[in-house]
Amino acid sequence: MKPFPFYKQHDAMDCGPTCLRMVAKYYGRSYSAQELRERTQIGKDGVNLLGISEAAESIGFHTVAVKIPFEKLIQENAFPCIVHWGQNHFVVVCRVGVKPFSFLYRRIKQQLSEIKVQVADPARGLITYTREEFEKHWATTIVNGQKMGVALLLEPTPAFDAENLNQDAPNKVLGVRRIGSYMYQHRRLVGQLGMGLLVASLLQLIFPFLTQSVVDVGIQTRNPSFILLVLLAQLALTVGRTSVEFIRSWLLMHLSTRLNLSLLSDFLIKLTRLPLSFFDTKQFGDIMQRIGDHHRIEQFLTGQTLNTLFSLFNLLVFGAVLAFYNLTIFGVLMLSALLYAGWVVLFLKFRRKLDYQRFSVSAKSNSTLVQLIQGMHEIRLAGAETPMRWQWEQLQTQSFKLGMKGLTVSQWQQAGALFINEGKSIFITFLSAQAVINGQITLGGMLAVQYIIGQVNAPLQQLIGLVQSGQDAKISLERLNEIYELEDEETGQGLVELPTSHTLSMQSLSFTYRGAGNDPVLNDIHLTIPQGKTTAIVGMSGSGKTTLLKLLLRFYDPTQGKILIGGVGLNNISHKYWRKQCGVVMQDGFIFSDTIARNIAVGVEIIDRQKLYQAAQVANILDFIESLPLGFHTKIGAEGMGVSQGQKQRLLIARAVYKDPQYIFFDEATNALDAHNEAVIVENLNAFFKNRTVIVVAHRLSTVKNADQIVVLDKGRITEIGTHSTLTSQQGDYYQLVKNQLEL
Repeated sequence: MKPFPFYKQHDAMDCGPTCLRMVAKYYGRSYSAQELRERTQIGKDGVNLLGISEAAESIGFHTVAVKIPFEKLIQENAFPCIVHWGQNHFVVVCRVGVKPFSFLYRRIKQQLSEIKVQVADPARGLITYTREEFEKHWATTIVNGQKMGVALLLEPTPAFDAENLNQDAPNKVLGVRRIGSYMYQHRRLVGQLGMGLLVASLLQLIFPFLTQSVVDVGIQTRNPSFILLVLLAQLALTVGRTSVEFIRSWLLMHLSTRLNLSLLSDFLIKLTRLPLSFFDTKQFGDIMQRIGDHHRIEQFLTGQTLNTLFSLFNLLVFGAVLAFYNLTIFGVLMLSALLYAGWVVLFLKFRRKLDYQRFSVSAKSNSTLVQLIQGMHEIRLAGAETPMRWQWEQLQTQSFKLGMKGLTVSQWQQAGALFINEGKSIFITFLSAQAVINGQITLGGMLAVQYIIGQVNAPLQQLIGLVQSGQDAKISLERLNEIYELEDEETGQGLVELPTSHTLSMQSLSFTYRGAGNDPVLNDIHLTIPQGKTTAIVGMSGSGKTTLLKLLLRFYDPTQGKILIGGVGLNNISHKYWRKQCGVVMQDGFIFSDTIARNIAVGVEIIDRQKLYQAAQVANILDFIESLPLGFHTKIGAEGMGVSQGQKQRLLIARAVYKDPQYIFFDEATNALDAHNEAVIVENLNAFFKNRTVIVVAHRLSTVKNADQIVVLDKGRITEIGTHSTLTSQQGDYYQLVKNQLEL
């Protein structure tokens, strides 16, 4: 029977794409997880069955989504198929079977109860369920008294066989060559470490011969002076080895720190180059766990690989010396080493499964803990302390259970290894004693053999540890490559200058958020935002105002249509350069844990004090800052003084003003301000806005009434464009939006 291929989901939202990846592999096609994520249109909430169906058809499957009872699923016999599991997950039903020979002596109805359903759960692994267990998770709805479940049946078409996308495409992965380049950067340290290990190994090699000489020469000839001389030599060698170990430890510390810094730095560089839409679908815990994966790779490279490399040298040298003493003992040692290795490899599959489960639970635990701390005010106000704590404790219980499973695997592994090692040592002692009795080796030679066996055991254990550490590093690489395979936001060389005309125009612009079946948020937008003028965008909540701003800031690319700056496509201009020209205040602006000055002048090494004061004056927050004991040097944010929502908005406005930008984007930038502060700031901003292209999203009449043009959005479409006076006189959509604020 053809074995079913299994892939582990890397993130909490990856079950749908991973299920499709397994089905495609079953039929002979390999796809990267990221490509299938793109095809399934994964969003913040993962994917739905429609997204999986559309992705499957795009690679050549014919699909049918059905809601059927268990008996009907068996009759269809369309395995493998993807089923909705527990109302919040997707798994693959690989195959269904009955117990052997049950059909010979049971009725058909009884056979169904004997059915075993093999499921490929991307979160847990290949699992076999009974019918009752399977229906408990799958058949979650009851129609006319019958349990029903949702399944996506897939059948490959000729188009699937012709589909070759991504089969030979090169991957930008974190592979052996790239990791080797990190080691090459620190080749001097690696060379010094290697030299230290080589010296230590050579010094250690002398010990068995000194031990033999003490017994065979010193004791047999009854020469205390010779014995003392040899013992002094051993003491000197011990001091030398200890000194080398001290130096090697310092070198290893330097290497591991620099290597870890290089790995993490490149990962953060990659994160900063990804499209902003990436962070809408990734959970905080998943990213933090991947940072932990870098530490495992660094440990493998510095803590295991180098030591094991020279342990292997020790193994070869001591093995050769042992073969010189007695070939039979050498053969027993090699046979036991093979048995030891085989026993450890036997457990690698279990360790891999547990590692993925630990990753998933740890990611959820990190996210839950961050929410618990950051959302403490809301939790306390809602009286939800106990349920939120229970949620975290449940994850800790899962982590504990996984830890117990891991401990069980380790105990079995260690018990078998101990049995093999001790059995080998006892048998070799017997062979050595017999060789002494038969006159094949001397008593000193026997002691030397015992010393060699002791020295060989450590390299063997390190080699096995290397296999396990290598498996962990490989799993970490797979998870990290999910990030490294993503395309950067800047895929080409964009323009780093703006055209002469700074007028923005949108032509046939439409946008739909990722996720199968989602309705367009913006639909067929035709709009011109003139240079040096203020354009206000108004509309009911959910009409697409913020989305339009994010498209202009290139958070996302339009689904259809284009955005032009003076006739040049916005997509031709460098993301980074374009955003440098923009001063932005978003609804969910972020305050850093830093001084007020650093929060206004973000990322600036040398702060212009004059611009800083001017920005604070425009935002009407200078008096508040100067009233503080440390003024602009006051630390705010999560690790500093708290600020109110109104103060936060004024700081964000000051941040936008400090940039002295050509374009200004305000998204409800004054909605948390009182009337007095708003009036002062609006007056200051009107002066600052002169000769700048400004786009303001707001509901308040005081913010939008002086705009050069007002654009009214309703359900993603433009319904009105004009000035305040013309639109109020028309008494249309704009009038309805602001009539409660008008003095009628």
